[in-house]
Amino acid sequence: MSTMSTPYAISVSDTALQELNQRLSWAKFPTQFKSSDQSPWEFGVPATELERLVTYWKNQFDWKKAEDQLNELSHYRTEIEVDGFGILDIHFIHQVSPVKNAIPLLFSHGWPGSFIEVKKLLSLLQGADDQPSFHVVAPSLPNFGFSSGVTEWGFGWAQYAETFHKLMLKLGYSQYVTQGGDLGFWITRSMGLLYPKHCRASHMNMVVSQPPKWSSSPLLALQHAIQPYTVHEKEGIERSAWFQREGYGYNLLQSTKPQTIGTILAESPVALLAWIYEKLHDWSDDYPWTDDEILTWVSIYWFSLAGPEASVRIYYEGSHLRSENDLSYAKLMEYIPNVKIGFVHLPREISVVPRTWASAMGPVVQQTEYDHGGHFAAWEVPEVIARDLQMMFGKGGPCFGIISEREGY
Repeated sequence: MSTMSTPYAISVSDTALQELNQRLSWAKFPTQFKSSDQSPWEFGVPATELERLVTYWKNQFDWKKAEDQLNELSHYRTEIEVDGFGILDIHFIHQVSPVKNAIPLLFSHGWPGSFIEVKKLLSLLQGADDQPSFHVVAPSLPNFGFSSGVTEWGFGWAQYAETFHKLMLKLGYSQYVTQGGDLGFWITRSMGLLYPKHCRASHMNMVVSQPPKWSSSPLLALQHAIQPYTVHEKEGIERSAWFQREGYGYNLLQSTKPQTIGTILAESPVALLAWIYEKLHDWSDDYPWTDDEILTWVSIYWFSLAGPEASVRIYYEGSHLRSENDLSYAKLMEYIPNVKIGFVHLPREISVVPRTWASAMGPVVQQTEYDHGGHFAAWEVPEVIARDLQMMFGKGGPCFGIISEREGY
């Protein structure tokens, strides 16, 4: 472990806990919009469910117990200087494998997740028998969790990639692989584009892509034109269409008026709970969320150093570029060479694209379809993500030995 990183423990003050409890005691709940033809969840979080959770949050949820459980992980903080934005204080989980030549893996979370998403993966990535072992680094994104906030406009995909790349170098990992979904998909793509000599391979569990173009991928375009979609792909297209039609409103708001929704999230823990819980429910694959899980996820946002409002700014940054040199969504969906790619296709992800679409994004060496799993893959189905990583980087896999400094396990 680098001496330039400092061990860290989450410690929310009693004052902050008292303030939260007071705000919860002031909660005013909405009336329920009803329809005999629709489930209450079709309109958002049901009022009765929200009131039940707020009551539990105020009277029974034990943040200190959750905090102690989170602090069982290996937390650190370190300073990273980002060009044009000064020095940021970055929080991260760092599980160092006892295996000498383990593979450095950068795990990038998304919204409305946090570093907690890596928790269930850690024990599965330690390696056993002929399985590869990983050094796992899971940062809190700037503006999330216990990393610094950035209030100056222009902190886009390139800056997130720069932050994480410099973090890996600072930890002594001159070559590494990446894993990400949601926002982590775009950050992972950015790192592959900007740092291909260091980022040797990327594994992603959300795929956002367009049909292959005749001009750039003629063979894939031909395959796409003549080959019918599989049942899995047809269902994926339907799932993606549902999300664009019924689940995309949050993105439009956070991408256009982050300060407005940020004001609501900073003021009201009840609003924050409703805003996040809706996504946990709608985007997962019937995952049995417990009250403690939901409230731990939401509390990390409420107690975040930059405040819950900071997390939505990344959506605005990603869609409003300062210059033509900034990384756009369109640029990150183009073919990126040199960095090998593995994709996991899960049926209840919010973007599920056909294989030919995904294949046009770079040197794809592995695509795997599973019959269960949603958007929060590392939390919902950690064994699936771990298995797919082991297939990709293990002996006989397409990326075995891709880190030049390592020989075997």
